Amino acid sequence: MTGEEVVSKHLKYNLQSWSKQKGLNPIPIEKAEDIYMWDYDGNRYTDMSSQLVNLNVGFGNKAIADAIKEQVDKYCFVAPSYASEPRSELAEMIIGLMPDNMGKVFFTNAGADANENAVKIARMFTGRNKVMSRYRSYHGSSFGAGNLTGEPRRYPLEPGIPGFIKFFDPYIYRERIPFESEEAATEFYLGKLREQIIYEGRDTIAAIVMETITGSNGVIIPPKGYLPGVRKLCDEFGIMMICDEVMAGWGRTGKMFAFENFDVKPDIVTFAKGVTCGYIPLGGVVVSKKIAEYFDDHLLSCGLTYSGHPLACAAGKACVQYYKDADILGNVNKVGKVLGEQLEQLKKKHKSVGDVRYIGLFSSIELVKDKETKEPLVEYGRDPEGKMSKIIGMLKKKGFMTYSHENMVFVNPPLIITEKQLLEELVKLDEVLEFVDNEMI
Repeated sequence: MTGEEVVSKHLKYNLQSWSKQKGLNPIPIEKAEDIYMWDYDGNRYTDMSSQLVNLNVGFGNKAIADAIKEQVDKYCFVAPSYASEPRSELAEMIIGLMPDNMGKVFFTNAGADANENAVKIARMFTGRNKVMSRYRSYHGSSFGAGNLTGEPRRYPLEPGIPGFIKFFDPYIYRERIPFESEEAATEFYLGKLREQIIYEGRDTIAAIVMETITGSNGVIIPPKGYLPGVRKLCDEFGIMMICDEVMAGWGRTGKMFAFENFDVKPDIVTFAKGVTCGYIPLGGVVVSKKIAEYFDDHLLSCGLTYSGHPLACAAGKACVQYYKDADILGNVNKVGKVLGEQLEQLKKKHKSVGDVRYIGLFSSIELVKDKETKEPLVEYGRDPEGKMSKIIGMLKKKGFMTYSHENMVFVNPPLIITEKQLLEELVKLDEVLEFVDNEMI
């Protein structure tokens, strides 16, 4: 097929996610390797968002591809009630990467159903029904995960499921209170959360679900002491602490899992994305030993046809091993340091850059009309003039492929990116921000 034919059939037969269908013009990708993609006309594009912050090891990873091929020759599928070698071994590898309180894995198909099953498990274990999550959060768009989600992508699901309660992120940049320190902010946010727990009914809350580091809503990094404080609140009231590591996990922050940056041990961890880097879909729920032991004598009312799919688990085994063999964490910390330095320079240089937030190779640039007032470039949940789409389109023309959300642009490249590659691409971002400074504010 030609590129034109691929696009024509795409538009005629596919509903494209998160898009008005009229006027779409997707790039047809003919081949991809490392951090690059090529269209049918030979134009090269650089993946600066790891696709959907999942393609951590880039395109064309031979170790993962070979593992899938090897498993295909054995068998492609058996039901979850049978024991399979890749599922057994991957579960062992994952538990080996977790804190010493964690016990077992329940595999899912992706991140959304991982979060839904985590909630079910917390409810069954505690006998409680309410679940708390944050406004600036995204946990998936299926019905249960969409009710966990706090941002506008939850709106089509409303009126929602009873018992899903929202609270505010520790978003210091946007807070009206001028805190003297991160610790002061932590004290404030934890105090409000504790108060809300009591008002909701301390014995009714099964779980507090958080993206360990808020992802698509701005890479909001919790202030000092915040996550340990949430851990203490959960212990005080018998609430399960669920860390959603779907986006932040698997090396993205310079640690294998983001919660390792904050010295906490969750009760439940959800994962997906980077466990196979999208080569085959896979997600999962890791539960503590106490929760695992509970289901020795109580029915685990969770099930999926493709739970622990053999091909996906084979891909996962190879991917997790590759993280170790290729010292991916070492590269993330080395190149991530350069990324942080460059983002700080962009913040100083450009009047449209209100804030930059980064940890490892996980970062966002928050665009504003005025640095003093912090007025966002576009209103929360509204962009009638299509400013952010225009910015992403300008980057796209330069071959810098990423996405935006609200008034933020994300720089989350594959974890294999080199310093040289990163610096080459940030020149393009600098040029587009210059246009924003002069023409958009």
